[in-house]
Amino acid sequence: MQSVLFILNAIENGETTPQETVARSFDAIAATDARIGAFRSLADRDGALAIAGKATGPLAGIAVGVKDIFDTHDMPTEFGSAIYVGNRPAGDAALVAMMRARGAVLAGKTVTTEFAFLQPAGTRNPRNLAHTPGGSSSGSAASVAAGMVPVAVGTQTGGSVIRPAAYCGVAGYKPSFRLVPMVGVKTFAWSLDTAGFFAASVADAAAFVARLTGRALAVEPVDPKALRVGFYRTSIWGEASADMQAAVELAAERAAKAGAAVVEIDEPPALTAARDAHLALQNFEAALALAFEYENHRDRLSDVLRENLEQGRATSAEAYDETRRIARRARRETGALFETVDVLLTPSATGAAPLGLSSTGSPAFNKLWTLTGNPCVNVPGISDAAGLPLGVQVLARFGRDRMALSAASWLETLLAGVQITASKNGALRAALP
Repeated sequence: MQSVLFILNAIENGETTPQETVARSFDAIAATDARIGAFRSLADRDGALAIAGKATGPLAGIAVGVKDIFDTHDMPTEFGSAIYVGNRPAGDAALVAMMRARGAVLAGKTVTTEFAFLQPAGTRNPRNLAHTPGGSSSGSAASVAAGMVPVAVGTQTGGSVIRPAAYCGVAGYKPSFRLVPMVGVKTFAWSLDTAGFFAASVADAAAFVARLTGRALAVEPVDPKALRVGFYRTSIWGEASADMQAAVELAAERAAKAGAAVVEIDEPPALTAARDAHLALQNFEAALALAFEYENHRDRLSDVLRENLEQGRATSAEAYDETRRIARRARRETGALFETVDVLLTPSATGAAPLGLSSTGSPAFNKLWTLTGNPCVNVPGISDAAGLPLGVQVLARFGRDRMALSAASWLETLLAGVQITASKNGALRAALP
């Protein structure tokens, strides 16, 4: 994979140029994407290299893949739907404009599921082509995992940053809600939709977003003895595979051995209720956000999307308002969790990437934190016996994104190259590389 920090350091040291690093991304896409299918459309190579040759901003030399629900003035924006084939916005989404202004070059639009929902889009997992890369930001996660670009942008409404990052074995960062703008992005559920970032490592993701936003987000050293970690099994712990449970338990064990204070945190009933309310809230908003498509192109929507929109249309305003009240209570309750710990440790997904391309996987372990708006990071490094990644999720108090990123980066160093294997008696154990 390509490293943001390595590229930026090489440019700053005069070892390469922004034009050369961007050219390497285009070469990698040409050599790799035919078997992965991560990109929906590509920027004009010559034009992109000309822009890179003149770039002087803090992200000069970084080629980026952008999920195809972000408006781009110079490439189609099709939302993963046949309804919008050839759609050309007049301008860029705010986040796209920010990246360009800081010197990054858009390599292309990455594949998204239909309107960033559940219908698989055909992208393959670079870690094993027979497995899903997850969704809905499937192309973004796969493009980074396959080494085509150092950074890709996705979105999360349920679990579409953290889960595909976990499946593909890359770092995924979902910022605190509204930390980065969603203007010019196709809306699915406005109180949930959050832009996120994929990179080779947590430090790479943090460095990119720090330079993008001008915020103090680059990872900083962690004093393990001052770090309080909450091992948060959640009320749905049983939905995690044995391998995933072992991965999170191992992460907690290694954090404790390294000096952190690790305590088990029980899930408050208000958070269980919020997880259960997520779908109704999401579908009500989606039914309004996609009302035009439903009314005018209903027969061109996938069955799964149409059914969920119909559920949303059948939800009363009073029932929707109750889900909003549940969400508000959950946000308050989540804040209380961090009175005794700095970060929480949970599964990033129910397990490794499912076999086949007929499903994008379950957002069960992600959707609560999308609802509450907390910053979340997928920590790569652990794999199962078949070599498929098992992601561990770190989250922090709302607005404490640097804490989440720094703790996740520290944990990443403890878990690099670890494999979960089955012993003769069927128990799970960790095998060092």
